[in-house]
Amino acid sequence: MVGRGAERGGPSGRDLREEERRNVARDTTGTPPGRGRGGTAGPEPEAPEDHKPPSDEAHSAFTPPSGLPLPPSPEDEHPSSEFAVPEGLLAELGTETEGSAFAPPGGQAPAPASTPPGGLPKVRLVKEAPWQDRMRTMLRMPAGERPVPERTQRHEEEGGPAAPRVLDLTLRIGELLLASSEGAEDVEAAMFGVAHAYGLERVEPTVTFTLLSVSYQASLVEDPVTASRTVRRRGTDYNRLAAVYQLVDDICSDDVEVTLEEAYRRLAEIRRNRHPYSKGALTVASGALAGAASLLVGGTWLVFFAAAIGAMLGDRLAWLASKRGLPEFYHFVLAAMPSAAMGVALGLAHADVKASAVITGGLFALIPGRALVASVHDGLTGYYITAAARLLEVCYLIVGIVCGVLTVLYVGDQLGAQLRPEEELGGTQRPITQTLAAMLLALAFCVLLQQERHTVLVATLNGGVAWVVFGAMHYTGGMNPVASTAAAAGLVGLFGQLMSRYRFASALPYVTAAIGPLLPGSATYFGLLGLAQGSTNTGVESLTKAAALALAIAIGVNLGSEIARLLLKVPVPAEVPERRAAKRTRGF
Repeated sequence: MVGRGAERGGPSGRDLREEERRNVARDTTGTPPGRGRGGTAGPEPEAPEDHKPPSDEAHSAFTPPSGLPLPPSPEDEHPSSEFAVPEGLLAELGTETEGSAFAPPGGQAPAPASTPPGGLPKVRLVKEAPWQDRMRTMLRMPAGERPVPERTQRHEEEGGPAAPRVLDLTLRIGELLLASSEGAEDVEAAMFGVAHAYGLERVEPTVTFTLLSVSYQASLVEDPVTASRTVRRRGTDYNRLAAVYQLVDDICSDDVEVTLEEAYRRLAEIRRNRHPYSKGALTVASGALAGAASLLVGGTWLVFFAAAIGAMLGDRLAWLASKRGLPEFYHFVLAAMPSAAMGVALGLAHADVKASAVITGGLFALIPGRALVASVHDGLTGYYITAAARLLEVCYLIVGIVCGVLTVLYVGDQLGAQLRPEEELGGTQRPITQTLAAMLLALAFCVLLQQERHTVLVATLNGGVAWVVFGAMHYTGGMNPVASTAAAAGLVGLFGQLMSRYRFASALPYVTAAIGPLLPGSATYFGLLGLAQGSTNTGVESLTKAAALALAIAIGVNLGSEIARLLLKVPVPAEVPERRAAKRTRGF
């Protein structure tokens, strides 16, 4: 039987399918099947064994219908693109056509900020330099530019200790330092040094007022490991602070081998250590501090004993409030009342003494100079969150002192106590007595701060020198008290940093007690007295002067510390490029 297509003289269905197969083959190879490139017929190449022959129904969606001309064949030999470089231009640009996407263009020198081909050079900071300066140099560089330091601690196990345990030890050490009012930059430097000593290179510590965190990433393709710790209790024990610094120095040293287990054991011993001075000694030291401060502002020996008794009563009340679990704000409220009450009692008795000197001596023992210096130091070094939190803490504590003193002064003023805001304190008529009083004040501060005994003598002498410089510039030279205070505090900071670098320890034991004679106790008292008597302008003016003196102390200490670091600059190898400092003096 003949099909309908055969009767009309058209191609049969079989012929149409054969024609489609030839079109597909022609589109794929550019030549008709059965012919080579010379156009001569030849045997068809054998298909591979695993090649499945196309079915009769398989065809391309782009195959033109029967009877239409075929599209021009693609240029397999010479592919081109609209982005191709024209002929003749390639020779001008250079002959190198292949390279890395991160390589600089041909004919151009690599940018100075680009990473060298061999990577960042391994730098070894000077062994004799203190670990604080070595780690601070690393911290002040961006994370991408930090050279890889040499690992100092060697361990028997393959690959070193586990990263979570190292991070935990790092956080525990940072917690003790931060709880002792150490600066945020110094805490980060200690954490950075411990982590690097145990082989954690890509580590980034972060310190705020109450939270410490550290993040470690083994490689750029692995997930980071982050741990954190909260500081809930703060104590003043510089003996413990010195022990922690010694532990960190041993860990970061090449000469001492400290395993992770030994570091944990030493850290537990540091936590269990008892304070070097008893509570009774601390109470006596509070009285000696207040008495010495009263002598410093022109009081007599009767004033000395009155101020000492008031300060010791205030210290006992603060301990009682602490045992009851009251917040620290109320400790300062209660501690400020006995000294003010003692001055009011002398005023009511019409005693021939300076009642204002008694109250001023009690304020010297309460002004949080340690927290103030730490807050300004953090702000000047770029830790603004921690600085703001510390400064807010100082404000709350000062408000507590204000509440306690103002309450007593108001009651005394209503009872008719002879409290004269125009009464002048201080003078130059007793320079030897005042210098000895300044040294006694610094000695009492050392006991209250629980310092090591070998640091007490240096801190005491430093406090005496600070008062001599202040007295010579202010009383003898007639200079502004703010400028004189800043200069004396700068000298304290300079000597403190030099001693800390010599001892490879913290600078706080040599600085905090020495700035005690410079605290603005008299300006604070007269400001509060003016507010209690209704003289708002006089009170605000005195309180502003007290704030200016406090800031001068903090800035002077920080400036002296930075000068000491410049004198003890850590040399860095020449192959490490110098990083430009951030410049923000143009409003952007």
